[in-house]
Amino acid sequence: MTSPTPGPAAPPAPGGPPPAAPPVPPQTAPAAGPAAAGSLAPTGRGLWHRSRWYLLTAVLLLLAAAVLAGLNQDRRYPPLDPRSYDASGSHAVVALLQRQGLDVDVTADLPARSTGNDTLVVPEPDLLGPDQLRALAAARHGRLVLVSPGPAALSALAPGVRPSEEGGGAPYAAVRSTAAQCALTEAVRAGTAHLGGLLYTAGSRGEGCYPRGHGYPLVAVRTGQGTDVVVLGSGDFLSNELIKKDGNASLALGLLGSQPRLTWHLPDYTAPLGDSVGDKRFTDYIPDGWRWAAVQLGIATLLAALWRARRLGPVISENLPVVVRAAETTEGRARLYRRARARGRAADALRRAAAHRLAPVLGVPPTGGAPDATALCAAVLDRLPDRPAGDVRALLYGPPPTDDAALLRLADDLDALERQVRKP
Repeated sequence: MTSPTPGPAAPPAPGGPPPAAPPVPPQTAPAAGPAAAGSLAPTGRGLWHRSRWYLLTAVLLLLAAAVLAGLNQDRRYPPLDPRSYDASGSHAVVALLQRQGLDVDVTADLPARSTGNDTLVVPEPDLLGPDQLRALAAARHGRLVLVSPGPAALSALAPGVRPSEEGGGAPYAAVRSTAAQCALTEAVRAGTAHLGGLLYTAGSRGEGCYPRGHGYPLVAVRTGQGTDVVVLGSGDFLSNELIKKDGNASLALGLLGSQPRLTWHLPDYTAPLGDSVGDKRFTDYIPDGWRWAAVQLGIATLLAALWRARRLGPVISENLPVVVRAAETTEGRARLYRRARARGRAADALRRAAAHRLAPVLGVPPTGGAPDATALCAAVLDRLPDRPAGDVRALLYGPPPTDDAALLRLADDLDALERQVRKP
C-alpha cells in the first residue's frame, strides 16, 4: 500500500487565513553500512583479551631467563683450578708457593720452550692431543707433574710407568691418609698424606710411594732427557680442603717447589679424551643445552596437548538425523559377513552371544568379560542331563562351519538350546 502523493496546493480563499505550509517529508537516515551495524574489524579490547595470556607467558619467560642469568653470574672453576677458592680448588697451595718466593704462572697453553729449571703441572694430560704429547715429551723441564694420566700420556711422558690394572692389580683406590713407605725425599719429609685415585706400577726405574695393594698413587721416574716426572693418581691432597691435613702441604711444596718457576697448565675440559675418541656415539656430539631444550619442548608439547584435550563444557545429547532399526543393522552386518565369507567370525558372534545369554540364566558368573567354558557346559548339562556332553561343547565352542548351510544349522541349534535351557 502506497501513500498518496499530495497534489498542487489549492489557491487561498479571498479574505481567508493563509494556507498552511505543506508538510515536510521526514528525512530518512542513510542505511547503516556493515561497519556501523556490527564491524568485524579487530578492536584493541578484543586483541588484548586474545593475546594477554601469550604476553604474560612471554613476560614470565623473560623474568625466568633474567633470574637464571643472575644466578649464573658466579664463576665456576673445575677441580684443582689454582684460581679457585672453593674446597676443590688449589689456590691455597699456589699462595704457599708464592709466599716461598716461587714465580707461578697459570696458563691454558703449553710452554713452547723451557729452560730446564721449571716445574710444569699438567692435570688430566689425556686431554692433550698426540701432537701436544709429543711436543711436551720433547721439551726439557726440571720436573713434570702429571695428575691422573692414562695409558696414552704415560707412554709418551713417563716411560716404564703403567696403570696397575695391566699388572693384575686394582686400578683405583680411595683417597685416604697413607704412609709414604718409600725413599723419595719429598715423601719422606712429608710423612703421611692423603693419596689415592688411580694406581700405577713403578717399573724398573721408578720410585713408588704410598703403596695401596699392588699399586702406587705416586710414582717418580727420571726420563732420559733428565726430566723428573711425578705421576699422581689423584690431586686431592693439593685441594684447599685437604692441603692443611697430615703432611699434604709439605708434600705439595716439595713436589711443586723444587724449581724456581712453576707453570700450571689449565686443561681444556671440553676436549674429548684421547682414548675414547673412537668410541664416540652420535649423541655424544649433541651439546647438553640441546638435550635440555628437547626435554623442555617435550614438556611444552605435553602441556599443550592436555590443554587442548580438556572438555569445553558438559556433554549434551543430540538427536540422530536418521533412526535405524536394530533389525536393519543386524541384517547389514550379516550381509557384510556373507560377502566376506566370514563364517568363522559370524559363528563366533552367534556362540558368544548365546553364551552371554545363557550364563545369567544358569548362574555362571563371567570371568574376564566372558563366562568360563567348562563351567557353562557343566551348568547346561546339569539343566539338560539327556544332552551328550560332547554335543553341548561342540555347539558352544566347536570349530567354525564350513558352508552357509552349516552356519544356518548352528544358529538354529543355538536357538533350540536356549529354549531348552529356559524351559527344560
